Formats: sequence, structure tokens, C-alpha cells
Amino acid sequence: MRKSAFLLAGFTAVALALGGCQSSLTGDTYSRDEARTVQNVRWGTIEALRPVKIEGTKTPIGAAAGAAVGGIGGSAIGGGKGSYVTAIIGAVAGGLLGAATEEGLTRTQGVEITVREDDGSSRAYVQEVDQGAIFRVGERVRILTVNGTSRVSH
Repeated sequence: MRKSAFLLAGFTAVALALGGCQSSLTGDTYSRDEARTVQNVRWGTIEALRPVKIEGTKTPIGAAAGAAVGGIGGSAIGGGKGSYVTAIIGAVAGGLLGAATEEGLTRTQGVEITVREDDGSSRAYVQEVDQGAIFRVGERVRILTVNGTSRVSH
């Protein structure tokens, strides 16, 4: 019973750690470095919208946390040298599962916004879907750029 409680606590810690890694990619979210920085503003008209998926993060945190929990869980199986083998198998399987879990938990729905800018050029911008900012083809929008990062807003 004690081992299962320890494993549950480990998986809970992994889930909390991965949830803390997620950041927003919506058009109204700025990093601390972008705040109070002058932005270039361009105007344009939306020509096309396309739903896209933005892949999740792939940091070593998910794999390491999964490997730790899997290794501990694997070592609880068997005895003597057998527990070493199951610990290694558990660590490898846990690492793969942890990495996949992190990527899946941080994956988001995005939108590709193709804009005909007032200078005649067309550019596509991808950002996370923001339920409060619904875009429509033909709508006039602002394109804000700071430190090489651009976002489309109303």
C-alpha cells in the first residue's frame, strides 16, 4: 500500500510540474521582456483563416520526471537483481511516457491568419486560438511586432 501511495504522489508531482511549463501563445499574451517595449504596428486585412495545431513543449522535464517515477515503480517489482532490471525498464518506459505526456498536455489549438498588409505584401501568422478574439475573413487587423515576435489583434 505504501508503494502505491508513493507512486501516486510521484505521478501527481509530474502532472503539476508539466502544467506549470505551459505558456500561452495567444495574441494578447506578452512575455515579461516584451512588456514596456516599443512595438512596430502594421495594418492589414485578413485574407484567409486556417485551424492548425501547435505542438506541445518537449523539455527534458517530462522525460526526467517520468523516468524517476518509472524507475522507482519498477524497482518495487521483483527482488534482488530482478528489481534492478525492472527499475531500468521502468525508468525507460516512464521517460518515454513522461515525454509524450508533456507534449500532449501542452499541445494547443492554433489559427493561421493570412493577412494582406497595407503595403501590398501577404504574410501568415500563427497564434493560439483565443476564445475572446474571433477573427473573420475581410476584417481589418493590427499586426504588432516586438523583438521578432508578431501577433495579430483587433
